Amino acid sequence: MTESEQTADARRFSPATQRNREPLLKVLAEVLPENGRVLEIASGTGEHAVWFAPRLPGLHWQTSDPDPDLRQSIASHAAHAGVKLPNPLDIDVTRGDWGTTEDPLEKLDAIFCANMIHIAPWSAALGLLDGAARHLKSNGQLCLYGPYKRDGDHTAASNADFDRSLRNRDPAWGIRDLEKVSEEAEARGLQSSQVVEMPSNNLTVIFERAPKGEF
Repeated sequence: MTESEQTADARRFSPATQRNREPLLKVLAEVLPENGRVLEIASGTGEHAVWFAPRLPGLHWQTSDPDPDLRQSIASHAAHAGVKLPNPLDIDVTRGDWGTTEDPLEKLDAIFCANMIHIAPWSAALGLLDGAARHLKSNGQLCLYGPYKRDGDHTAASNADFDRSLRNRDPAWGIRDLEKVSEEAEARGLQSSQVVEMPSNNLTVIFERAPKGEF
């Protein structure tokens, strides 16, 4: 990405980020290691990364998104905020080639993903879990944020309405059942360690990569 692309105002904005960034920061500050490398999957506009990175200074925050316009938004937000971030990566979770020869993304300390798996086919959720199993180091954490069903039921009427709107837009989308996500995660050596209730009927779900030899 060129310097002109980084400094041009290509910013996009998500109102939800303004509402959830403080509660999310509080959780991440408690559950993530003080130092290490975090890969954010589906960074979207980049607002989360630009908010979190300077407030979690011991973490090397790597953004990613498969949409080139959103990658420009990430770089633009960073430039306008004066936050130094590495260039966002082009990562499609349904592909098995997240890393590159220059940066294989080995032994990540954490992976963070907000509001993706319900606005994507189920294959994207499985791809995310596959990638976390490949790239997280032992005891590394996968942090997921968004709405979920629990025991097959929505946790609020607003979530049920949201789920219907998602499925009307694309039948492959929809709010996922937390137990199904956890089952698939555990099959890949990702152990559920914490579920945190968040505002607006969302959850932050933490999985931990099982140490080698335990899976």
